[in-house]
Amino acid sequence: MKTYSLLATAAAGIEALVARELKSFGYETQTENGLVRFDGTAKDIAYANLWLRTADRVKIIFGEFDTKTFDDLFNQTYDLPWEDILPMDAEFPVSGKSIKSTLHSVPNVQRIVKKAISKRLMDFYHRRTDLPETGALYPIEVAIRKDHVMLTLDTSGSSLFKRGYREHKGTAPMKENMAAALVMLTTWHDDRPLYDPTCGSGTILIEAALMGHNIAPGLKREFAGEKWDLMNEHSDIWDKTRQEAKEAADYDKELQIYGTDVDGRMIEIAKDNAREAGVGDSIEFKQMQLSDYRPTTDYGILISNPPYGDRMLSEEDVQNIYRQMGELYETMPTWSKYIITSDDKFEEFYGKKATKKRKLYNGPLKVTYYQYWGTK
Repeated sequence: MKTYSLLATAAAGIEALVARELKSFGYETQTENGLVRFDGTAKDIAYANLWLRTADRVKIIFGEFDTKTFDDLFNQTYDLPWEDILPMDAEFPVSGKSIKSTLHSVPNVQRIVKKAISKRLMDFYHRRTDLPETGALYPIEVAIRKDHVMLTLDTSGSSLFKRGYREHKGTAPMKENMAAALVMLTTWHDDRPLYDPTCGSGTILIEAALMGHNIAPGLKREFAGEKWDLMNEHSDIWDKTRQEAKEAADYDKELQIYGTDVDGRMIEIAKDNAREAGVGDSIEFKQMQLSDYRPTTDYGILISNPPYGDRMLSEEDVQNIYRQMGELYETMPTWSKYIITSDDKFEEFYGKKATKKRKLYNGPLKVTYYQYWGTK
């Protein structure tokens, strides 16, 4: 089976988590800004797409080179063996980005790359008219950073955060891969209690339950690479990898996962999403005021994504929630508390400095993950 140079893209701040996942799968990795490189076969492409919890996409690196002129960009793109991966009827849209590079016009960069690939395929397939582009989708990206070009094919299609279980969303939904990252950044293990007091549509807890049951996050969706000819050389790869993932799941595992929210409508949405994800019986959701919850066990983990000042509530209301959290959670010394917010004054209203802070991005929004570690 042919080995490809691959990369998994990641949101800023969680590249190390993606690398950790890939290393746990047995791959050697190289981490850069926004991506983690690794090598793999068609089997590995299927496996990474099905199992990666914190990554955005899995891509094949088809070519890399330096350039400062459009002529050279065309020629070096043309010189790559595109016929090895693209059939004559391939649909291959080209997206692009350029950062601190001589070729800064992204539309022109995309146009030149598209033209070079088309010319290469037309020459190879002996066509004089335009390519039909009626076949499978092969999304191509040209990314230029400091005059270094990377040409990739996206094997995932839609982003990996689209698991396929979330039919309903809240007012300010968190992406599934970010929710998984928040869980991974805690000390939670599947034999300990986990609680989300502001659970909304349930995403954080659902992602934790998927981990607890060892359920592959990509089981309920399709991927662009499934329809590619290069994968069809090993036609049962995706089916076999899916079947292996299904057999690896442990649905009998007992989990202690709890979610509450003041909004009863969101609790019903969270229950629906959990059922769709296959973990409906593993999470206890309840409509409840923040102040009414009292843990019945020690040494648990609390994760909260409360309303920010720019989400849904007034600044004063949000600050009151932070104060309430600080007072309430002071009575839970054995519990570790993890709270994500964009409010730089959070600690002031919470009433206590965090044990540790981590800068992340929730979509385009810069946020801080405040960590308050419980007693050992």
